[in-house]
Amino acid sequence: MLNRKAVEFATLAAMALNCRINETSIFARKNYFYPDLPKGYQISQYDKPLAEHGYIEVQAPEPLTAKFAKEGREGRKGEEERTVSKKIGITRVHLEEDAGKSLHEGFPDSDEKTAIDLNRTGVPLIEIVSEPDIATPDEAYEYLTRLKEIILYTGVSDCNMEEGSLRCDANVSIRPRGQKELGTKAEIKNVNSFRFIREALVYEIARQVEVVESGGTITQETRLYNSHEGKTYSMRSKEQAHDYRYFPEPDLLPLVVDEKWKAEIAKTLPELPAARRARLVKEYGITEYDAQVLTVSKSLADQFEAAAKTAKNPKRVANLVQGELMGRLKARGAEIEQSPISMQGVAASADLVESGAISGKMLKDLYDLCFERNQDFPEVYDEEGRPQQSTDTSALEKIIDEIIAANPRQLEQYRAGKKTMIGFFVGQVMKASKGQANPKLVNELLTKRLE
Repeated sequence: MLNRKAVEFATLAAMALNCRINETSIFARKNYFYPDLPKGYQISQYDKPLAEHGYIEVQAPEPLTAKFAKEGREGRKGEEERTVSKKIGITRVHLEEDAGKSLHEGFPDSDEKTAIDLNRTGVPLIEIVSEPDIATPDEAYEYLTRLKEIILYTGVSDCNMEEGSLRCDANVSIRPRGQKELGTKAEIKNVNSFRFIREALVYEIARQVEVVESGGTITQETRLYNSHEGKTYSMRSKEQAHDYRYFPEPDLLPLVVDEKWKAEIAKTLPELPAARRARLVKEYGITEYDAQVLTVSKSLADQFEAAAKTAKNPKRVANLVQGELMGRLKARGAEIEQSPISMQGVAASADLVESGAISGKMLKDLYDLCFERNQDFPEVYDEEGRPQQSTDTSALEKIIDEIIAANPRQLEQYRAGKKTMIGFFVGQVMKASKGQANPKLVNELLTKRLE
């Protein structure tokens, strides 16, 4: 039986990937024998898939100019790395059923055995096949990152690689510079992180270059990546497509996704990451880099936007999320969902700094307490007695006089023309006031006294 929701999810993903949805697609039986496929065939789509001809835009290094062609990127040392938008084509998005999983505990020439996990056999999935437009391991990493981001936004999958809800097989083939035809490909399977995929590609490209340059030939095969050794190993020879003896699946009728159904599915398509980034930059005055960080997940983007709408300065909220919040979460090994400080808490703290009620130092201390106590910012701020920056001019002038009197050498340097010494005096006053002095007021009073 065909699962209606699986079709809707697949169509939604294909739309998000800019694909053309075929009104009629055909299911086929892909025949092959392997221990993780107990019935001897897999239900898939072959010559008439659900969707075709899409693309993803990624940021890739700018192509080398003639000036640097001989030196390669080394010739650009000292220049800022420039990137350009590049389209990676999507050949097709098709529906199929999952096979089982072979657990290869060892590698060739070992005494280990293979275990078979059939728990996910028959679960519906989509296979997204890209065009051979990816030129480097870094581009592959960027492509996968953007792909995962898009799929997460649609809600089609949680993209958890450890649980098998996102997997990647990478086909690698090389060719001499200037030649159009690609060489024989090798497929790397069962890599469980984007970082390992990038590492596997670096190794596999170097391996194939070495084989070809030493006069050997590349065998079409499936290979596994051993992350501990940083090497790929041959797993089995790879069949050509016609060896699968595809024929129409006799138990399933052709799948028809007509215009009406397509329109219903299109209504559920959310604002996608690239469009959201552009809008956040325009509406909230943040940088493109800010927008990139804040849209890494739909949840984070939703939370930021809810906070930014109420904050006095959305840019300050963006800075606090990236600097103070993300830094602490990374140190704790936690995700944004586990943050004790909510996005509304970040907005509240940003407003206090914006109004001059608290200093940056006071904010850092309060954030530290939030993480220590696992409490949100407003709660900790209230518990600490709602601390305020000191704007008591006479009290600050007294501290300033004491600091100047205690540092005659620095005073002499300042009056001799070394105006940067004011930073030293500001630091000493802030330290003496335990971070509660208003830095702007301290600067004004110090300048007046020192002059």
